[in-house]
Amino acid sequence: MLDLTFQPPKPKVIAGAKADWELVIGMEIHAQVASNAKLFSGASTAFGSEPNSNVAFVDAAMPGMLPVINDFCVEQAVRTGLGLKAQINLMSAFDRKNYFYPDLPQGYQISQLYHPIVGMGEVLVEMGPGVARLVRVERIHLEQDAGKSIHDMDPSLSFVDFNRTGVALMEIVSRPDIRGPEEAAAYVAKLRQILRYLGTCDGNMQNGNLRADVNVSVCRPGQYEKYQATQDFSHLGTRCEIKNMNSMRFIQQAIDYEARRQIAILEDGGSVVQETRLYDPDKGETRSMRSKEEAHDYRYFPCPDLLPLELEQAWVDDIAARMPELPDAKKARFMGDYGLTDYDASVLTAELDAADYFDAVAHGRDGKQAANWVINELFGRLNKEGLAIADSPVSAAQLGGLLDLLGNQTISGKIAKDLFEILWTEGGDPAQIVESRGMKQVTDTGAIEAAVDEIIAANPAQVDKAKQNPKLAGWFVGQVMKATGGKANPAAVNDLVMRKLGL
Repeated sequence: MLDLTFQPPKPKVIAGAKADWELVIGMEIHAQVASNAKLFSGASTAFGSEPNSNVAFVDAAMPGMLPVINDFCVEQAVRTGLGLKAQINLMSAFDRKNYFYPDLPQGYQISQLYHPIVGMGEVLVEMGPGVARLVRVERIHLEQDAGKSIHDMDPSLSFVDFNRTGVALMEIVSRPDIRGPEEAAAYVAKLRQILRYLGTCDGNMQNGNLRADVNVSVCRPGQYEKYQATQDFSHLGTRCEIKNMNSMRFIQQAIDYEARRQIAILEDGGSVVQETRLYDPDKGETRSMRSKEEAHDYRYFPCPDLLPLELEQAWVDDIAARMPELPDAKKARFMGDYGLTDYDASVLTAELDAADYFDAVAHGRDGKQAANWVINELFGRLNKEGLAIADSPVSAAQLGGLLDLLGNQTISGKIAKDLFEILWTEGGDPAQIVESRGMKQVTDTGAIEAAVDEIIAANPAQVDKAKQNPKLAGWFVGQVMKATGGKANPAAVNDLVMRKLGL
């Protein structure tokens, strides 16, 4: 079992010039739905296509074009909600969020303000071995993405690429339960991991498929507890939103800078202005983008082109029945079934591909030995070569075959490493390679004894030293292993050396 101790949010305390302050953070994660088609059209969502090549008439807001809901995107949102142990709303509805921007051809965004598809859920964030905190998810709603304005192709012109226009997004809104930069990054990482396990978002932050808007405010110690008791947000201070963060490291840096900026304003007698800001990683600071809009600024109203979305409970239940094993459950199973440490289980479940690979290697074998080979030998080599596990030259079946040969003492540990190198560079069946290349471990005690006798006879001075200091007997073991090309059974060599030396 995965034994976790739940702890209340531990605030990040920042010492100002005059007083101590605490951080309060809420996050809005925009996760692109893993779907081949957009939310309201059949246009492709392929990344990296020629500009404006994946645009349907409805995406471009051509007159008379009406949106048609993509059922699969709805299913992906429901699957995400189930993965976050959230309430699935059987009735939801779409609204128009009205604002003008050059890359928004309709002049509005179709979103879900009043009736989101998913209600309250939670994300379990591990902050250390056996220690976890719970971040509440307030809602998940579906909405369409805008396009992309390009300002660096011409000194006097801006260009617009509508390929992203209409791509389905899930906006995952947390409660202000996050209390520090490290916890914020851990929350995003855990949410990304869950989404990737579910297959509802690929989590690629570099491509913009997972972006975070970070709401930061500061308050004096004790104010957060008042908020928890009253749910009155005024106790938390005025928040500022940092838009479009796509890096865990930058998220932490931006939060730290923004908190200190707000503290300096408050301690100087000023007031924090609620606004939207951007983070400049080159300067390590946030800068004002625009005043923070409220819901009424967007003149939300029900989308007249789309009927309310009504789901059947049986359909939701069918999705729930097909849910994959999620990270926390998989980690608990690895620790329970294979006897792994918390750390090793965390490393092996960080990515679904790695977890599946290890599961295949460890099945029916020594789990700890399998973990050691996957983490140290395989992952180490993949990192060195800059490869993903999906591109590993050594398959799970091949590594499993190597461990079988090691387990039945057909090969020694040294030979196993040589065999791994052959599998990495040449491929092939481990058992056939060992047989055809004469790599089997020497277990014939007669042959080993002959080698031991020869080494002892040739080194009388070293024999005297070993008898005075038994730790030096290891020299003879090394020499015998070298003489046999590493094929002698190390345990048999050690026993014979100790017996021959009278130790």
